[in-house]
Formats: sequence, C-alpha cells, structure tokens
Amino acid sequence: MRLFAAVYPTRTAREHLCGALREVREITGTALRWADPEQWHVTLGFYGDQPEGALPDLAEHLSGVARETAPFTSCLRGAGSFSGTTLWLGLGGQSDRMVDLMRACSLHEEERARQRAHLTVARMSRAERTRKAREQRRRSRTIARPSPELSDVVHALSVYKGPEWTVSDIRLMASVLGEGRGGGALHHEVERFPLRGR
Repeated sequence: MRLFAAVYPTRTAREHLCGALREVREITGTALRWADPEQWHVTLGFYGDQPEGALPDLAEHLSGVARETAPFTSCLRGAGSFSGTTLWLGLGGQSDRMVDLMRACSLHEEERARQRAHLTVARMSRAERTRKAREQRRRSRTIARPSPELSDVVHALSVYKGPEWTVSDIRLMASVLGEGRGGGALHHEVERFPLRGR
C-alpha cells in the first residue's frame, strides 16, 4: 500500500479556491492538468509503499501525534511552483503549527528537513511539457503558439487568501496511482485521528 498522512481543507475552503481558479483554468486551457478538488490535501508525511503489516505501527505513531496536538486554524494563501511544472498553494493562519505537525508525522529526518506546507492543485500536462521541450530544441525565431507560463499563474495567485478552517484531524491515506480523474492518483482514507491536545 502506498501510504501518506494528510490534512484536508474543508469544503468551504475548497469551493473558495475553485472560484479563484476558474479564470486561471480558462486562460491555461490544456497546459495544466488540474487535480480533483475532492482529492486536494496537505501532505504531512509520505510513507511510500508499505506492507499491510506496517499499518498498526503507522496508526500508533499518528494516534500519538494527534493526542499531543491541539486543533488549530489554517488557510490557503499565496502560490508557488516546483521545478516550473507543479502549481501549489501555500498555507497561512497558524502555518507554524502545520509545519510542526508535518515534522511530527514524518518518520525520516531528511523528509523533515525539506518539507514545505503546500497543497498541489495542478501539474503541467505531458503535451505541454513536450511542446516546451520541442520549443527549446528549435530555438528558432519563429513565433510559437502563445501559452501562459506557470510563473504568470503563480504571480496571479500570489495574493490569494482563502477562508480559515480548523485543522481537527490527521488522516492516514492510501494512494492508488493512475486511478484518479485524468490518470492521477486516487486517495482513500484508511483511518482518521482527531487532534486532542490542549
């Protein structure tokens, strides 16, 4: 099983972001492959492929983290990209609490060091990556088909701030690659751990 721990924004937060992305989606056309809003999440810890026998240990770990963590507020705020191919929204509100939660849920020191609290909303489509690669190889003076750059989308979303929501649980999720909308991953909940700290 391919497993990870995550926090999911509320429906209100997702709907607000969908509204903010509507115009961006129209402008970018097929250049970006958009994730299903129902699948949007903030990854707290990624555990990769695990045997079913690993579930009890992971559940015990996440249950312990949840017992020690009090609920807190968060919101989606600002935007960025990874490698110019992945569009993400950042986190506001008590973002330091989200980072602390990510560190607690991670199992490996190197993962803790490179984590950034974010919610991935889109990736450059395969067709667009191919087109850009061909364009670079040609390096001709011919005018190529205009296409908005991901940096323009990031700039447009840099002022975005969504409604706050309360982070009240950690979810242990299983991911099945290629089963989601548009060939992406489909995530389903394995177990939920309410935050109980004070």
